[in-house]
Amino acid sequence: MSVQRFVLTSGEPAGIGPDLCLAVAGRGWPYQLVVAGDARLLQERAQALGLQVILEPHEPGSPPAPHRPGRLPVLAQSLAVRTRPGHLNPANARYVLGMLDSAVAGCLRGEFAAMVTAPVHKGVINDAGVPFRGHTEYLAARLGGARPVMLLVAGTLRVALATTHLPLADVPAAITRERLLETLTVLHHGLREQFRLDAPRIAVCGLNPHAGESGHLGREEIDVIAPAVADAVGRGINATGPVPADSAFTPAALARADAVLAMYHDQGLTVLKHTGFGRAVNVTLGLPIVRTSVDHGTAIALAGTGQAETGSLEAAIGLAAALSSR
Repeated sequence: MSVQRFVLTSGEPAGIGPDLCLAVAGRGWPYQLVVAGDARLLQERAQALGLQVILEPHEPGSPPAPHRPGRLPVLAQSLAVRTRPGHLNPANARYVLGMLDSAVAGCLRGEFAAMVTAPVHKGVINDAGVPFRGHTEYLAARLGGARPVMLLVAGTLRVALATTHLPLADVPAAITRERLLETLTVLHHGLREQFRLDAPRIAVCGLNPHAGESGHLGREEIDVIAPAVADAVGRGINATGPVPADSAFTPAALARADAVLAMYHDQGLTVLKHTGFGRAVNVTLGLPIVRTSVDHGTAIALAGTGQAETGSLEAAIGLAAALSSR
């Protein structure tokens, strides 16, 4: 089997993304890792952390080779202004987005088998005047307006989101019968094609407490979610619901589902992060490329301290390898 090559985008330069990319370069991998970022920033951060990493230019035409500990090819992207760990600067927002653009272009060319993203800081990108809701939405827009589905994976627990980075007040209007059917279709396809589940079982959460209590606590379940589930079943998708979210994650309920579709961000991810924080992986389904990411944020206070843990990035690399090989 040929060696795969993955690009790691190092994320917010003032956060822990550069630290994590440098740290994982210290161990051997059966695939080639290339980091996207500013070489000077990475070199300064390596020195500050006491990491012996030799940075070298990425050569796209060279055949991929297994990663050698302590060596790291760099897909160069230049900072707008120099930065220090823990000090956010909106001037570098375009640098962060430029890394994503370069990684996407490399994946589309077949140069990289997948992209693995370190965390970005949504607030500082928006402070720069660039509307940005998150990696998921940005990558979908760059790749042709696909319907992206955010799926978090922690072992056998898989939680997908019907809506992603929205204010809670905007969630009910964003949940429509058509959008839910699209989301269930993408999730079903991703579970079959990428996770190799022949007949994936999807439990669909309700939006309201007790899944609306027969309409007494809200009608979204009756008017929107149940019809969307019925539509999905009519397409051959093994979906059930709406089920009350407060019981969807009990062991007995999870034994009957291969994935849970939550209606909004914190409904699903609170449970998943309680279960697997630091080793969970964010996967974007519905894209023409493989993209995985860490399950945490930029941890500005830990940047440059050497205290950031690499577990989630290592898991994201491993899952990217599994998904891209399929």
